[in-house]
Amino acid sequence: MGYVKQLCLMVGVCLCVVGCTRQGGGGGGGLRIGDSLEGWGGYLADADAEVSDVWWIADGVLVCKGTPLGYLYTKEVYGDFVLRLEWRRPAGKEPGKGGVLIRMTGAHQIWPRSLEAQLNWPDAGDFWGLAGYGLNGPAERMRSVDHEKFGKLTNLKKTADWEKPAGEWNSYEIIAEGDTVTLLINGEQVNMASGCDTGAGRICLTSEGDEIHFRNVLVVAGEANIP
Repeated sequence: MGYVKQLCLMVGVCLCVVGCTRQGGGGGGGLRIGDSLEGWGGYLADADAEVSDVWWIADGVLVCKGTPLGYLYTKEVYGDFVLRLEWRRPAGKEPGKGGVLIRMTGAHQIWPRSLEAQLNWPDAGDFWGLAGYGLNGPAERMRSVDHEKFGKLTNLKKTADWEKPAGEWNSYEIIAEGDTVTLLINGEQVNMASGCDTGAGRICLTSEGDEIHFRNVLVVAGEANIP
């Protein structure tokens, strides 16, 4: 494992952060990422791999090859925010894995302490608390396991399946407000977790072994700090 080069990908996909407050800056202002991913970093389990081997832009779409394992991460950290994005699984391929990590803290690793908004097929809309990240929800939809490698994992199942077939775009809206995080897929609420750890952290898009596409990623931040 190891850190990878800073991203230098030129993109046509919209990736922007609105309404940020910088730590110690005493003022507002936004960070907008229009034609590059300079506001993002990358981590890969294979220290010899390049981020550009895993993530690239094609026809305005951010493509993730899926291997090696890893993630893109925001260089800034966020507490309360709304994250909106679109994703799809490529047509003609077996649907696979992916995810969005929020409030990620601590060392870069597979997988870091964070709350995952699941994109694995057919479980898009599930929550996973990774590496001991705390959350609560209805008992009938929750389970926890102690994993030898990944630590304590807490799962809160979605309430409904609104994901579209492979090849079609889906929308994800992730609303983090205090200790409550809500997930909407294609405009329909599919999950809500309470009692979530509230510390600010990074937002990550994962590479988990299968190709997945993203576009129109937008973070509207209630608070954002540069660590």
